[in-house]
Amino acid sequence: MLELRPNCEMCDKDLPPDAAEARICSYECTFCATCVEDVLHDVCPNCAGGFVPRPIRPKTARRRGVSLLHQPASDKRRSLKYSIEDIAANTAATKAIPPQDR
Repeated sequence: MLELRPNCEMCDKDLPPDAAEARICSYECTFCATCVEDVLHDVCPNCAGGFVPRPIRPKTARRRGVSLLHQPASDKRRSLKYSIEDIAANTAATKAIPPQDR
């Protein structure tokens, strides 16, 4: 089950569980669509993978015990451990390689 992290790791923008602009990589690194498109160019600065829209967990349990009420989103905020220069170098070296070939 996804953590549904509460913020963009790059700009710290709030990304509530129903945020349609939240993007994740296969390790659940979480970023806003603006950072993914304009800064990261679809390259995760942590793993160099690509991004997909983060699914939205249902607010209402249509199946017993399965909803945001039963499995709440994480409240642990995350931030990048890399410098802007390091991220830019990694992105430049990787963005031309399609995510499935990285």
